[in-house]
Amino acid sequence: MGIIVEGGETVGAPDGGWGWIVLLGCFVITGFSYAFPKAISVYFKELMKDFDCGYSDTAWISSIILAMLYGSGPISSIMVNKFGCRPVMLVGGLLASAGMIIASFTTNIIQLYLTAGVITGLGLALNFQPSLIMLGSYFDKRRPLANGLAAAGSPVFLSALSPLGQMLLNNYGWRGGFLITGGLLLNCCTCGAIMRPLICKERKTKACSQELKEMLPPEAGQENIVCENNDKKSSKKKLLDFSVLADLGLIIYIIAKFIVVLGLFVPTILLVNYAKDQGVPDQDAAFLLSIIGFIDIFARPTCGVVAGLKWIRPKMPYFFSIALLFNGLTDVCSATSTDYKGLVIFCVFFGLSYGMVGALQFEVLMGIVGKSSFSSALGLVLLFEAVAVLIGPPSAGFLVDKYKNYELIFYMAGGELITAGIFLALASFFFISWKKHKDSQQKHHNDVAINPKR
Repeated sequence: MGIIVEGGETVGAPDGGWGWIVLLGCFVITGFSYAFPKAISVYFKELMKDFDCGYSDTAWISSIILAMLYGSGPISSIMVNKFGCRPVMLVGGLLASAGMIIASFTTNIIQLYLTAGVITGLGLALNFQPSLIMLGSYFDKRRPLANGLAAAGSPVFLSALSPLGQMLLNNYGWRGGFLITGGLLLNCCTCGAIMRPLICKERKTKACSQELKEMLPPEAGQENIVCENNDKKSSKKKLLDFSVLADLGLIIYIIAKFIVVLGLFVPTILLVNYAKDQGVPDQDAAFLLSIIGFIDIFARPTCGVVAGLKWIRPKMPYFFSIALLFNGLTDVCSATSTDYKGLVIFCVFFGLSYGMVGALQFEVLMGIVGKSSFSSALGLVLLFEAVAVLIGPPSAGFLVDKYKNYELIFYMAGGELITAGIFLALASFFFISWKKHKDSQQKHHNDVAINPKR
């Protein structure tokens, strides 16, 4: 299966080599992008005291970060198509860092929304999507494994950032913690710097170019000579291809993911506050997120390996549906857990199911639309998810503020995940048929191809 490089030619994915370095960078970016909005919840109690606000007010911080991460998808797609992945990621790293540094000097919750929420969220968005695009460019046969390993960055960073945040809070206060976190986010720039685009080797001499022109037809000769000529060719590319929305499979995926995002992040964002309200010591409460992260570390790559099996890969949406049902049932069955032991058990099963969801979501999307349309499809999917993430956590916080009952948020989140899983499974069965998916103009692999059944 080939990929289109910046110069417009098709090049096979190396499935290794420098791709492992790109995978490492994607691992770090995924870690910051997904773990940071949850890990920042360790600061919520202090923010509620300083700014005299409630659970729903602080939940907006995580929601805005995630909404920017998702909602800036089309902007990121346009910038990547115009400038390439590396420059966009470098700018994103600077924005993510600047947002947290400025946030450490804020004096009210609204300023915090704009700095830690909007600016940092935008910076993470400009890193996250390009890193996935680069990962898909470097891996094909090993793509499920690569996606699983990259997705493991989220639990690894969650395991580290949560106790680190609590330690920084205890020693330096939330302002000092935000300032130091801003410095850590500069590592996103390093990750952007290693995202080397795949390009052909440019012909070294004009004589060689002339010889090729004489031997080959004009158009073919030109294709082999010019490999990295962005200025003219990139102007002909669509910056954001809305035609992907004509794909029935993509529409089904968008609906399912919208429902998923309504509840997926709710438990992790409010879990630390819930534990503290139950009398759990602050450090132990923060450690609950580390438990989720630790289990998630092993769940994601393992799930990636299983998803790569030849008899699983063509049925990926069904496998994804099982992961969603597992996560939803975990929320519902743990709604009445109040003691620390019960919360630990919940974290173990939630980490396992959450890891499965994280490892499969982008593999399913790439299997539906193919690599050539992945950038535009991902941007549009994230845009729809941004709306959902602005609704889910703040709504859960509102329920806690009004009814002082945490059980409701677990039932709400679990019900949404179960609904999404059932919907995706049924829609896949009735409206999606399976065949070899054609990606670009190259070799075929057993991915999901969308065609209405007759």
